[in-house]
Amino acid sequence: MAVDAARTEEGFTSARATRVMRAACQAAGVDDRGAELIRLGENALFRLASAPVIVRVARGEEWLPKARTEVAVSRWLAKEGFLAARIIEDLEQPFLVEGHPVTFWHLIVESDRKATYGELGGILRDLHSLTVPDDLVLPSFSPFDKQELRIERAVIPEDDKVFLRKRWRELQDKFGELKFETPKGPVHGDAHVQNLMVDDQGRVILIDFEAFCYDHPEWDLMVTAVEHHSLGWQTDEQYADFVTAYGRDLYDWDGYETLRGIQEFGMTTWLMQNVQEDEETAAEYRRRIAGLRNDGAPRNWRPW
Repeated sequence: MAVDAARTEEGFTSARATRVMRAACQAAGVDDRGAELIRLGENALFRLASAPVIVRVARGEEWLPKARTEVAVSRWLAKEGFLAARIIEDLEQPFLVEGHPVTFWHLIVESDRKATYGELGGILRDLHSLTVPDDLVLPSFSPFDKQELRIERAVIPEDDKVFLRKRWRELQDKFGELKFETPKGPVHGDAHVQNLMVDDQGRVILIDFEAFCYDHPEWDLMVTAVEHHSLGWQTDEQYADFVTAYGRDLYDWDGYETLRGIQEFGMTTWLMQNVQEDEETAAEYRRRIAGLRNDGAPRNWRPW
């Protein structure tokens, strides 16, 4: 559903996202008073005060196909009985406001407990075992679909942009040489433990279907493998729980180094979109770009 409104050339700031959220709520007949911005990343997420609803605002119209995929995947997983985020069913979604796709989701009331890496491995195993219905058309995994746009729009030094464009081309060449040994199936596309939520009934729920696709399961395994083997973000015990639950350690595959490069590149270009928000974000971006420039150096990146 499109909503007519004047578009501006300003960046994707919290102020712009808030204005778009309010316009979308008005179009949907939802009360936006007291809405709280809870995250500004690839999307802006707002929690409504008037209803148990999360409003998700994407960065631009280029993300409209992904928003449509999210809605379709949520409906499919609901039919499968798979524990996953649910859209608000009685709204025609996604909305398009000032060139921003907007979707409305049921609020997940979290418990105090966080999901474990063992639970992530088990959920990915179960997800990858599902059969995608013929009427659900999913894209292939595209690790580079946002990178050029991110580099173009980012407020970073020109020297960084030159380096990132060169690295982008190098990774594309390596990607073209990858040979997978597994069959294709449903892939989450951004399968880190932060995309699991434990609700107040203790259920572990999969969220964020923006990168959902039909491709090789290695794309889902690379996130945790890189976070452990390259970044050291999990203990050996946590990673062992993940591998045991899923049944495979991607580190043993000869394509791991290529996927590591792709994952770290994506993590850096994702963060650089928000360097203007605060100095902490800008400092972490500088840390990550320095790491990309020196592949052999230990990573001291921080989770974000």
